[in-house]
Amino acid sequence: MLLTGTMQRCGGPHTLWHKVRPFLIVTPCIIGASWVVMMWFVKTLYAEFGWAIFRVVGANPAMKTMYQFYQIMICLLKFDFFCFTGVTMQLLIVVLSTNSAEFGLTIAAIPVVLVLLFGAAYAVQREIKSLMTIALILMLAAETYFVYKLVRFYEPDSEGQYITTRATLTTFTIVAFLLLLTTFVIGLRCFSDFDKGLYKSKTYDAPLFRRKGRANAYSGEDKEDGGPLEPRLSIE
Repeated sequence: MLLTGTMQRCGGPHTLWHKVRPFLIVTPCIIGASWVVMMWFVKTLYAEFGWAIFRVVGANPAMKTMYQFYQIMICLLKFDFFCFTGVTMQLLIVVLSTNSAEFGLTIAAIPVVLVLLFGAAYAVQREIKSLMTIALILMLAAETYFVYKLVRFYEPDSEGQYITTRATLTTFTIVAFLLLLTTFVIGLRCFSDFDKGLYKSKTYDAPLFRRKGRANAYSGEDKEDGGPLEPRLSIE
């Protein structure tokens, strides 16, 4: 409330500010404490995954780096799926009408992107160059689709139908665009690592795909010292 060009301060014992102020102080304190706890968990997980990678690829630094990029690629594909689902569900449920052309375009984009994500994961794990090439090309097409949607959100002739959810849609679309762009770059790096000796580690020695004969390296008896080994985590 403005009085003679100055802002009136309402800080009495029975005001809304007096009731809200403790929450405004406690909230950042809790968030800060949570960050400290999360940093400890991140450090612990980093050490755990570092040990798991060592057990899979050995002490070769080049192999370790290639395997880390492979794991990052798998992670990014999962995040891509989440963001794409968030964008399409908002468009289909909240915004677009069923008789519009954009509704049909969005429906058609869903299986294409799903095939893209699963195909990219399978290609990078099995080192299938032809499938990986197709996946990378489709990533560029999906990037074009996200740019098209961003333009539609703010075009004068179409902004009206997005006005109620434009902020949320813009956020999800930009995040999805950046994640997919990062996935494309990491995918190029993983593509360059094909046929360099990592195939066996990705498809057989990794905990999710290991054979029975190799299971003792992770959960059975160690043949060298006879001690049981703890099961190791895998990002896959």
